Amino acid sequence: MNLPTAEDIIEAYARIMPHVHQTAVLCSSAINEIVGAELYFKCENFQKVGAFKYRGATNAVLSLSDEQKMRGVATHSSGNHAAALALAAQMNGVKAHIVMPDNAPGIKKKAVMGYGAEITFCAPTLEAREKTLEEVILNTGATLVHPYNQKEVICGQGTASLELMQTCDRLDAVMTPVGGGGLLSGTATYLKAKHPKVEVIAGEPLNANDAYLSFKSKSFQPVVNPDTIADGLRTSLGSITFEIIKNKVDDILTVSEATIIEAMRLIWERMKIIIEPSSAVPLAAILENKERFKGRKVGVILTGGNVDLDHLPFK
Repeated sequence: MNLPTAEDIIEAYARIMPHVHQTAVLCSSAINEIVGAELYFKCENFQKVGAFKYRGATNAVLSLSDEQKMRGVATHSSGNHAAALALAAQMNGVKAHIVMPDNAPGIKKKAVMGYGAEITFCAPTLEAREKTLEEVILNTGATLVHPYNQKEVICGQGTASLELMQTCDRLDAVMTPVGGGGLLSGTATYLKAKHPKVEVIAGEPLNANDAYLSFKSKSFQPVVNPDTIADGLRTSLGSITFEIIKNKVDDILTVSEATIIEAMRLIWERMKIIIEPSSAVPLAAILENKERFKGRKVGVILTGGNVDLDHLPFK
């Protein structure tokens, strides 16, 4: 298996830097007081398309040959990766074909359409998504850009922690959410090579805890009936991301739905910024494990801000 390296991530950063936002790192003294730690929030909710996924999609599109660009790109995604690939493709004159589950949030469907992609809807199961995507690729000749289980995508996502460490080089730990594992595996690949003393920890909804089960058992466990408000974290790990996470990540912590909502509300209220439920999962893990993080400096990657304002989990 051709696994990405920290050098690949550094090269990806040089490739995408002219095209992506270097997002802010923000702190909240109020939240620090509540959790008893110093938290540094890397605000990928301010990234283009409102999510870190633009990094990986941009790196993947810029890595295509001219012939591949002519045939277009294709993927399946419930939202943020779809929007990211649609925009990255549009910015480079490439046609994007997106397979989306019919229950994807309305705001994410609207964004993908707005970036000029061609959408094919399917049933909200991984099997339906993959089968529909196969048909689209067969019919169009487009190149697959996987939401997470692809070297170029993982390397692009890993640039968020590279940037974070440029701003905060004395962190004790970096936390991300985990769904398919692209961000987590990119983060672990970069940090364990360049900042080996920094712990890499993920938060995951208890109601979609396949990554936790896979990590603890060291054998792949697919997601079964994920029922979480964190819609971006309902996917299983991929073969590449699992291999990296199994060997390089320090821990995965599961969190309740109630704490995800509490953490999301806390960031909205105390930091005055919009994040989606998936982004709140690492802070939820800190809230549920305060003793573990007490007095430590922790980087937290806020993964996205694409939330349906008509369906907020709090009033």
